[in-house]
Amino acid sequence: MTKIAFIGAGSLGFTRGLVRDILTFPLLKDATLTLMDIDAERLDFAQRACQKIVDMGNYPAQVEATMDRAEALDGADAVLCTILAGGVDVWRTDIEIPKEYGVDTNIGDTRGPSGIFRALRTVPVMVSIVKDMERYCPEATLLNYTNPMAMLCRAMQRESFIRLTGLCHSVQGTAAMLARWIGATFDEITYTCAGINHMSWYLDFKWNGKDAYPLIRQAITENPDIYNEEIVRNEMYLHLDYYVTESSGHNSEYNWWFRKRPDLIEKYCTHGTGWNPGEYAYILKEYERRVDEWRDEAEEWFAKETPITLARGHEYAANIINALQGGEIYQYNGNVPNTSIITNLPADVCVEVPVFVDKAGLHPVHVGALPPQCVALNHVSVMVEEMAVEAALTGDPRLVFQSIAYDPLSAAVLSLAEIKQMVNQMLQQNKDHLPQFKHFEA
Repeated sequence: MTKIAFIGAGSLGFTRGLVRDILTFPLLKDATLTLMDIDAERLDFAQRACQKIVDMGNYPAQVEATMDRAEALDGADAVLCTILAGGVDVWRTDIEIPKEYGVDTNIGDTRGPSGIFRALRTVPVMVSIVKDMERYCPEATLLNYTNPMAMLCRAMQRESFIRLTGLCHSVQGTAAMLARWIGATFDEITYTCAGINHMSWYLDFKWNGKDAYPLIRQAITENPDIYNEEIVRNEMYLHLDYYVTESSGHNSEYNWWFRKRPDLIEKYCTHGTGWNPGEYAYILKEYERRVDEWRDEAEEWFAKETPITLARGHEYAANIINALQGGEIYQYNGNVPNTSIITNLPADVCVEVPVFVDKAGLHPVHVGALPPQCVALNHVSVMVEEMAVEAALTGDPRLVFQSIAYDPLSAAVLSLAEIKQMVNQMLQQNKDHLPQFKHFEA
């Protein structure tokens, strides 16, 4: 019987979807699903919701809940992590303080000043999780869904021997979007995608074995609706010749080109159909709505006769766990250490590459060198992340400043002195959430 631990199980929709997917595999239908969260009310909802899924499918699985992380991890075969360190009050300042200085981000959970400060708060928690895994389930595999993905995975990979990989929707999501643009079905598409999280590149993209990039370029340049769906990423593709993963909202933050002036934000980051109205304001309102109204949504979910389909979804996690337990070999794109996989990125940094998984573990695929115009952008972000991870692990405020000094968007907008002032203000704002820091001035 497989034991699967969910750390941060109070996530409103995520745990339900993962449990549904896991139970569709014959090898996993009798799993013990151990849910852990620090919020008792959300944990109770998650337990009742997962039990309803078990009952609907008449599965022999067991659902248990605990607020004790050690108890949840004890004897686990796989651990799924979906946590958030710090609430909306601190998270919103990650974006609002940089905006005071002219650094206008959109989502702010992965890179830049906002992503780095989220990492500073979250790295100690994630490291404590893998240290607990070393004690209670040293043979287990950690599947991480928490952002900022690359920095968290890198910190854990540095500090622990636990086998782990980071999972993100963007590779298969973007591939499905590109297939739709050229009129292909997803099962007709093959691709090789590699780089870093949220900034991986489709090194090839084929439809029934033939290069589909000319069709993608034609769709973008000749169909205004397709161009407007992903303006930033389409501009990047038209100029860099390889399509990048993750949304225009995210990628507009990761480079120098689109958000350094109000006129550029107006031109590239406002009117396309891929943008939410109000950008960050919309996201903040939606986040606060989920915080305030999740109980009503939960009750509405339970009131439905069939609140969830039992058909398997498209997340990687259930397929990976099934393969690790001896089921069908599975291939996905995951975040792993760079053990000479991408030859023109530094050793051991966190990269996102094709990975095969079977009962013996995770087997990343050798990619070789990325195109220079792609690796140049990756390399800047990787080195920013390396400094930020070191800062998070050592509590060095000087490294926090230096990492943000090399962030492309911050550097395009601010001087070094201005970046230092901004970082010091953010350090002061976060001091109650940074136990590893003794000083809060760079």
